[in-house]
Amino acid sequence: MKKLYIIALIIILLTPLGLLASGSAWGEWSLDEVKEMIGYVPEGMSKFAELVKGILPDYSIPGFDANFFQQAIGYVFSAVIGIAAILITFAILGRVMGRVKKKNG
Repeated sequence: MKKLYIIALIIILLTPLGLLASGSAWGEWSLDEVKEMIGYVPEGMSKFAELVKGILPDYSIPGFDANFFQQAIGYVFSAVIGIAAILITFAILGRVMGRVKKKNG
C-alpha cells in the first residue's frame, strides 16, 4: 500500500503540468468544441449540459485562480479530492462486498 500512496502523491504533485498544455484535455470539450469537431451537438449532451456541473470547474477553487501558483493549488486540490473520492468509493464497496461474501460463504 505504501507504494500506491507514493505513486498517488507523485501524480497529485504533477497535476499542475496540465496548466502548461494548450487546448482542452481529451474528453473535456465544451459543447462548442464538440460541434466544431463533429458538426453537431448530440442531443444528450445538450440536454444534460446544464444539469451536470463539476464540483471544481476548470480544476480551480472559485476566487482563487489569479495566477499560476493559485491555479496550481487548485489542480492539486482537485487531484486530492478526486483520489479521496475514489478511495472512499472502493472502501465502501469493499466493506459491502465483504459483508455479502461473509453471508453467502
